[in-house]
Amino acid sequence: MADPVCSVRGMSKRYGSQDGAVVTALEALSFDIADGEFVAVVGPSGCGKSTLLHILAGIFPASEGEAVLRGQPVRGPRRDVGVVFQEALLLPWRRVLDNVLLPAVVHGQPMGPARERATALLRLVQLEGFADKYPQELSGGMQQRVAIARGLLHDPAILLMDEPFGALDAMTREQMNLDLLHIWQAARKTILLITHSITEAVFLADRV
Repeated sequence: MADPVCSVRGMSKRYGSQDGAVVTALEALSFDIADGEFVAVVGPSGCGKSTLLHILAGIFPASEGEAVLRGQPVRGPRRDVGVVFQEALLLPWRRVLDNVLLPAVVHGQPMGPARERATALLRLVQLEGFADKYPQELSGGMQQRVAIARGLLHDPAILLMDEPFGALDAMTREQMNLDLLHIWQAARKTILLITHSITEAVFLADRV
């Protein structure tokens, strides 16, 4: 395999509880993710899946070991990481296009090219005609597609997805799985998906 986009080496994460006990969330975890690969991490609630994602996103530090992205250790939040959470977390006072543009606003990027890319991403997630709508005018599945477009705006090295369809009803979730495959095949982005659904993992991922 060529040099991986993301490497995790000997990663452990421990938390101290209020009663003084130590809780181990991750223990000596190691793996690589290749460029363009779709990897799913499956496990029950409380097994450390979201902790892993938060470390890769630079939100939490690891207790031991490290994560390396594009050859650089992850020491904090980075512009080359996109994140999609279980809830879409759209700002209700911003229209759809403006929600997708939020990373460009935060990072002070030029608005002209960012707006062109945001428009193209809305076309990719099949929401081209909803740019001027507000989040409350969209269904749950449509809001998650906006969140995916926002996560892709800054052309990240990896897109981290933390049970992004867990709050949706079964029929919408199945459609979103198909939509995500279409988006991945079109964008060819490296994706790490966190899920507790074995069926979803096997359907979507190159590797589980």
